[in-house]
This record gives sequence, C-alpha cells and structure tokens, in this order.
Amino acid sequence: MRRMDRLIAIVIALQQRNASAQMLADQLEVSKRTIMRDMQTLAEIGVPVYAEAGAAGGYRLAESYRLPPLQLDVQEVLTVLVALQSLTAYADTPFNEERWTVMDKLRDILPSDALKQVEPLLDVMHVEVPKRSYKAPLLNELLDYCARAEWMNGLYRSEKHHRWLVLHPRKVYAEHGFWYCEAYSSLHGEVRIFRADRFEELQPAQAQDYPPKADTTLQAARNSQTSIRIKALLTYRGMLLVEQDPHFGENVQLVGEEQWEVEFDCPESDWRWAIRFFFGLGIDAHVVTPDALRTEIFNLSQQLCERYQVRSDNK
Repeated sequence: MRRMDRLIAIVIALQQRNASAQMLADQLEVSKRTIMRDMQTLAEIGVPVYAEAGAAGGYRLAESYRLPPLQLDVQEVLTVLVALQSLTAYADTPFNEERWTVMDKLRDILPSDALKQVEPLLDVMHVEVPKRSYKAPLLNELLDYCARAEWMNGLYRSEKHHRWLVLHPRKVYAEHGFWYCEAYSSLHGEVRIFRADRFEELQPAQAQDYPPKADTTLQAARNSQTSIRIKALLTYRGMLLVEQDPHFGENVQLVGEEQWEVEFDCPESDWRWAIRFFFGLGIDAHVVTPDALRTEIFNLSQQLCERYQVRSDNK
C-alpha cells in the first residue's frame, strides 16, 4: 500500500472509532513504528489527530473533522464486486436485494474505460460455492441476536429432533454453500454449530430459561473441553481434501517428496467426527498418532471388508 493511501485509510478508520497504534498496524499490515510516523505526518499536514491515554484510549480525530467523499479506484471496485459476486452463489443471504443493487451502483459510477477493465477480470475471478437450494428466512434475526449477544429460544429441526432450544448465539458465517450459527446450547452444555435454514422460529429467551452468568458459563464450557493430538501423513489427494477443512486445513505441511503432514489438536467432543473423517480418506491418509484413532479406523475397515467380502456361494 502506498503511503498516501495508508494515510487516507488511517483517517477513514479513525472517523469510525478510536484506535491504538497497534490496532492500526495490524489492520494495515505494517509495523507500529510506521503508524507512529504516519501520525506525525498527519499532524504536520493539519489533520486534527490526537492521542488519549488509558485503557480505552488511543488515537482519535476531532469530531468536526471529516474527509470529503472518496472515489474508488478500479482495484477497489473490483475487490467489492468480487466479494458481492461470491454472495450471489448462495441461495439466501442477509441482504438479498442489496447485493444486486450495490453491484449495479458500483458499475454505474465507474467511467466506461474503467468498467472495461473490471468486467473481464470479473469473468475470470470466482469464489467457488456449492450450489444449494434452500431458504433461511430467519437469517437476519439470527444476526440481530448475535450482534446484541442475547439469549434466544429457537425452534430447530435437526436430523433426529424437532424441538425448542435455548441458545446464546456467538456468530453467523457462510461455509460450503450454507449459513451456520455458532451458539452455546444450554441443553447440551457446550458450543455447537446450527444450520441457519433449519431454524423455524426465534423468540427472546426469558431470564429463567438460561444459566446465570452467561459469559462465565460459555467460557467454562470452552475450558472444560480436553483435546486429542492427531498426526497423519497425506498423499497429494489427501492433502487437497484436508486443506479444505476450515478448522485445521491450514496445518498441512510438505514434509517430503509428494508427502504432506497434518498435526492438530482435536476437541474430545469431535472424536467421532475425526474417526469418520480419516476413515473416509482411505489410503490417502496414514494416521501416525494416536493409537486409539488407528484402532478405530482398523475396526471400521474390518467391518467394511466383511460387508463387501465375496462369499463362496456367490462365485
């Protein structure tokens, strides 16, 4: 990022909220020392920026100061359009209509020569999302509960149950073509993942419905989960499959010619999932540790062999 662009980005950020030098450095991917020099430059050119001491302090702008509206360049418009275009692949979003109108408005404000640069790039840049056919009519409500950090009663339809759950939603995110809600469930006593399209009704939870000291309960649930260290060697195909996992895919490393390795801590609550996952990889994964996982995969393999064994009476 050019220095002038960085200075503008700092002013825009400070127009939204106070920020420490370290926060700005992390956001702009530069050193804290660079941000300190930028602050000095802003002060020298007349931008009313000043620092406040204390835990809630940081840099801030004078309330009366505002930058004039900024024009987006071609790369900035492309960034927004690619992000919005990826959302159109989802069957439902929290802002179905807005994603289309914003894309049209961005195209409209671009000069014709700039639009000619953007359109070919949009044709070759894609964020792959599996095609799904579903609706999540309560998605906006889920987002509101998350933003307010409020407990809720949700009528949820899972594979085995259709029931009301008392939940404390933590975040909403999109993955594999679906929208999910991560929430602490008072029934299960742990944080779980729920498909947004399987919620049929949402209501505010009453104080007597959920545990007292919610934050303490949530943190205790996280701290109580023990983990199991898993290490496995992978073929090229196995590496491609494991890399797609959003939780530990980034831990894949090349350790030899055409051989990869993944090592991570698996929460005890996900143990059954880990067994199925590595069993499903077949010969494209070789679990090194723990022995308990190797034994489970061996047992499943025996069951599979027995199922498909060619019997003498069928010859």
